[in-house]
Order: sequence, then structure tokens, then C-alpha cells
Amino acid sequence: MPVIFPVIMCGGSGTRLWPASRPSRPKQFIPLSGNRSPFQETVERVASLGGAQGRLIVIGGVAHRQAICEQLKELRRDAVVLLEPQGRDSAAAMAAAAIWTKRQDPEAVNLFVASDHHIPDGEAFRDAVHTASEAALAGRIVTFGVVPSGPSSAYGYIAPCGEGLAEVQAFVEKPDLVTAERYIADGYLWNSGNFAVRADVLIDELKQTTAGLIEAVADALDSALTDGGAVLLGRRFGDAPRISIDYAVMEKTRRASVLPVAFDWSDLGAWDVVHRSGEGDVGLHILEDAENCLVRACDGVLVAAVGVSDLAIVVERDAVLVTDLARSQDVRKIVTRLQGLSPRHLDFPQPPQETLEQGAVRFAAWMRQSALPTWCTLGQNTEGGFEEMLAQDGRRLQTSRRAVVQARQLQVYAEAGRLGWSGPWRAAITSGQDWTRQHLMKADGRVRTRLSSSGAPEDDMTTVYDQAFHLFALAGISIAVPNGDVEAQADRLRDLLTAGMETAGGVVEAGAHPYQANVHMHLLEAVLAWEDASDDRAWAKLADRIVALARGRFIDPSTGMLREFFSSDWSPAEGPDGSLVEPGHQFEWARLLARHAKARADTEGLDVAWRLFQAGLKGVDQARGVVIDAMDLDGSIRSARARLWPQTEWLKAALILASSSDDGRRDLCLTQAARAQRALWRYLTPVGLWRDKMLESGDFIDEPAPASSLYHIMAAYRQVKATLDLLRPDLTSALNLS
Repeated sequence: MPVIFPVIMCGGSGTRLWPASRPSRPKQFIPLSGNRSPFQETVERVASLGGAQGRLIVIGGVAHRQAICEQLKELRRDAVVLLEPQGRDSAAAMAAAAIWTKRQDPEAVNLFVASDHHIPDGEAFRDAVHTASEAALAGRIVTFGVVPSGPSSAYGYIAPCGEGLAEVQAFVEKPDLVTAERYIADGYLWNSGNFAVRADVLIDELKQTTAGLIEAVADALDSALTDGGAVLLGRRFGDAPRISIDYAVMEKTRRASVLPVAFDWSDLGAWDVVHRSGEGDVGLHILEDAENCLVRACDGVLVAAVGVSDLAIVVERDAVLVTDLARSQDVRKIVTRLQGLSPRHLDFPQPPQETLEQGAVRFAAWMRQSALPTWCTLGQNTEGGFEEMLAQDGRRLQTSRRAVVQARQLQVYAEAGRLGWSGPWRAAITSGQDWTRQHLMKADGRVRTRLSSSGAPEDDMTTVYDQAFHLFALAGISIAVPNGDVEAQADRLRDLLTAGMETAGGVVEAGAHPYQANVHMHLLEAVLAWEDASDDRAWAKLADRIVALARGRFIDPSTGMLREFFSSDWSPAEGPDGSLVEPGHQFEWARLLARHAKARADTEGLDVAWRLFQAGLKGVDQARGVVIDAMDLDGSIRSARARLWPQTEWLKAALILASSSDDGRRDLCLTQAARAQRALWRYLTPVGLWRDKMLESGDFIDEPAPASSLYHIMAAYRQVKATLDLLRPDLTSALNLS
């Protein structure tokens, strides 16, 4: 049996099914004959054909990425999603899938199917595919010819040379009804537009018939960018000739065969065909003395009909269609007239999306006017200690106090001072430092982990994690308020930390996970901050050492994903700990490695950061538009909850890579940055607080705002400002904190 790579073609806009089908939501993604969309029905019909070795491929336009990914997710199906930057008709789309397939398996067969066909008997269809694939393996291009149930002018026809699987004598265009009757009498078949062909055969045929197409598409695949669960084809895809597969290959090739199939088939191309499926009615409707009518009503609309028959009544929020079912093909005439009369009704109104620049200006104002004032007043007590959290109404809560929160807030206000905020940042730092020295600092210069709400030591452990954040805070303070004593403190703390660093590994953390990537990430963040603050080369050497450990040990070479936990020899931990992947950390490491690489003009390091960024994109939930909490190394979801902090890391990584990349990557990164910023805004509240945890439903857990998130938010703001200061200097004044 040949290895089959099914390919679902998602092109087409379904104009004859207006007003339900429109360019932004074409018919293949709308439930037309049941609860699932034609695309989903197609996925279920062909997914098993790939077996253990084949892969399901979906190819469609960038505009339909979300619909494709969401509907695959609903089915719990995995697929390679190839996205066209612009439509070039079916030949280029099929070439992309064939080239991708050949690179995986040189002898594999592609099954090309339309995403909008209705075939109730899936088993009969799969049987036909197996027959066709055997012939395709032998070098034939096999199309499926449907035995007509009656004359129709809606379909093209195929003239076979004989009975059964036979060579194609001719392909003919859609005829009038009289000609269609003659075709049926002569044994012609409906052209279903579905093909089985070996990938290399299709590539060779296109090379011979369509100059430049394979070269342009191959280059588009070579320069493709992996964006989450999809592959965005490169710009040269637009150089491919715009031509259908029928004109490019099928009408010229000598390899064409047709397999007659007798199962029920329809392209659901018009409302009369949808009605004949028996499952086309949707929504609330009342019919009185009405016969043979199709009624589709959008949510909240009641349709009532009295004394009518043979009608399609289709109601959307902005348009209503009433047509004789026998005239369904003429709906396209309405669409043509709308192009001049009312073009806005040709597609669904799309809510405007905030641009990166618009969101950045709003972000700066929110930081300046709301977040920073709130957390140094309500968020800091009279003694100088920072609160762990604030209720959503701004009330302080009696909780333990962690060293990490004190350090993070000190760093935030040091950064605010450095960026010119006119609020009381200096007082916040001074009182915060005093409180930390009095309550958290130990004699050796390290900080204990946690105090009780009364201020008594509650956890006297000294973790590397806490010391890393204390070191990070000292770096910020040394820049905002230059002080030699602060640098001396940092030097002592650095020496304490590196003294415990293994010769061939990293630092060993206290607690249940002594060998972990996360603590090194935050130590690297602190060390890079000190590189900026100090001329001491010891900081750069330590940064290089941590980066080498990350690139050599933490990043899985086969997937490009960064693992979280390790064994004592810094090999991956056994069991679930070893396969845990946090998308937010992929982004966070990507940003830090990109920053390190930029400082050293290290192009290889930038490539490593780019691969981590792409790994993080696999954790973006397309339905909610947010980064989820946790996955496994194989890409399966471990936790679909989505906290605030990964959204900031998505934003920061996208922006630093945008300022470090060529045009193709830069465009993708800026698009991702805009998406990430919109995701972040869903968490922020007008009064300078935030929600922290989003459930899979899209609802937030009702809980206080954790102070620890402000560190992530401030870093995101800083990266937004730094990047747009370069790309949009005209916005600099609007992005300032002063």
C-alpha cells in the first residue's frame, strides 16, 4: 500500500451561498448539512488515510488561519497547515503540498480533496481512494469521476476511454442542460475535482507545463516561517503563475486516469443543493402552509413564512436573501451587482483591531497614570514593604511577603526612574531597600525566601531564584541611582552564586527541582542587566557561561523546545518533568538569547533565539488568542489555562526579534507583537490592576492582582518603547513615562 498524504484545499469563497458565505467566512467553514462544517467533515473523512506514516495537510489563505486552526482543534485533529500569503489558484497550492510531501517521503501519494464537498458515505470514499492510490503509485494522475444522478449544468464533465479505471479522453466545461443530457447518455462522469497523484509526478508535470511555478513555490517553502501551528509560505509564492490545476496539468497530461465512483457527492455549491442534503435548515423558524423551503436564520432572529413553497430564505444580521430554489445558481448575479451597489455587504463587518502603535500609546499612558501610581501607594505600606497582592477593588490583603516580590517591585521602580517617570519612584526604592535590609537580608548578603504577614521569618531558605531577582533589582538601582555600595553588594552576591556553580553544569537550586532551566533564565536576566550597568567583564563571562549551558543542555535538539527540568548530569529528567514545555519560557529565553546575541553580533545565537520563538508560538491558542501555560514536548496540551505573564514574554520576544531580523521575519514578528499586546490588554484593568489566570473558556478566575506581574508588565513596556523608538521615532514623546 502506498503512503498517503491527504491534502485538503481550502480555497474558494462560495459566492453562490451569499449571504451566509463570504470571503472572511466562506462556505467550507460554515455548518451547511449538519453540525459540522464541510471542512470538518472532510477532515474526518480523510484523516485516517494517512495511516502511521502519512500526514494530513491543509492549505489555505492567511485570512482563514484562525478558522482552520479552531476547527481542527474542535476535532482534536493535527495537521500541517500551509498558509498562502496570497491566492495563486489551485496549481500553486497543490505544488506547495506536493513539494512538502516529497521532502518527507519521495514516493508518497497525495490525495487532493476540496474542503467543501459533501460525501455522506465516508467508507465508500476511502475504498475508492485506496484503488486510486495504487494507480497513482504506478505514475498515474487519478481523478474521481462521479456517476451522475441526473443532468446538471453546475458541474464539469469527464469523458472516460472505457469502463472502470480508465484513461481520460477529455475534460469538458460546465454545459447547458441539453448538452449535459447528451453527456450522460454518452457515459460521461461529473468532475469532482479530487485527485490522487504521486507527489514527484505532480511536480514533474508542473515543471513541464508551467514555467517558474515549481521554482517560486519551492523557494516559498524554503523561506517559510512557522507561526504557531501553521507554516506561512514565503513571499515568492506570489511569483507563481496564477493558474488552475485543470489548465496547468489535467488538460495537457498523458497520465490522467479517471475512477468512476457511485457514492453520493455534492460540492454544496448553491442553496438548492444544500436543501437537498436534508440538513440545511438552521435557526428559529415557523412555517405555515409552506412547503419545500430552506430556512437559515442567524442567532436571535425568528423567520416566519406563510403560504410559500420552493424558497430559500437566508437571514444574516446585515442581509436577507429570498430566492426560488430553482434559481439558486443566480445568487452570483446578486453578488456581482453588490460590487457596485453596496460592497460593504459582500463581507461580514470586521471589528477594527488595535495596531501595535495604538496599543503602545495606550500602554504608556496606563503605566504612567494607573499602574505605577497604584503600586507605590496602595501597593506599598508605610514601612516600605511592597504588598504581595491587591484585591480588585484596591484593598490590601494580609498575606505572606516573599523576597522575590520585594526585589521585582524595586526593579520596576528603578526602571521607572530610569525611563523618566515623574512619580515618587526614588522614595519607593529608598523605603523598599530599607525594608528589605531590615526584614529579608541575611548576614552574608543573601535574602531569605518569605516572611509571615506579621513580618516574622516564615521560610528562611535562600534560593538561587530569589538571589537572582535581588541581583536584578540591584542592577536597576545602580543605573537609576548610581551607588558604588550597590555594585559591591552585587559583586559579593555574584561570587556567592558562582561558587556553587558546577564545573560542567549550572547552579543547583534548593527544593524539589535542583536541576532546572528557570533559575538560570532569571540569573541570566540579572547578569545581562549588570553587563549594562558595569564595566566588570566578570558579568559578560558569566552570561556566556549560562547561554552555553542553555544552548548545549536546556534546548532539545530534535524539537528546538527548551525543557524545564534535568537530572544531576544535566540530561533531561525522567517522566513528565522531563517532557514539560512552558511556552512562556520559550519566549522568555528567546528574548534573553537574542539580547545576548545582539550584544556579541552572534548570528547563530539569533537563529537559536528565533527557533525558540517559533517553539513558543506553538503554545498560542488560536481560539482565545493567548499563550497557554504548559505543553508536552510532543506538542500536546498539558494545561490550557493562560496566565498573564506569558503574554508579556510573547510581546517582548516578538519585538526584540523584529529589531534583529530581515524583512520576512520582521513582518511576522511585528504581527505577533500586535497580537501579543492585544492579548495582554485582555488582562489589564483601567485602575492599574490585572487579572492573572484565564480559563480555557476564556473567563478569568476571580482573584486579587498579584504584585509579581508588574515586573513582567514593566519589561514589556520597556521593550515596546525601545523597539518603537527605533521604528517609529515620531511616537517617542507619546511613549514616554514623563
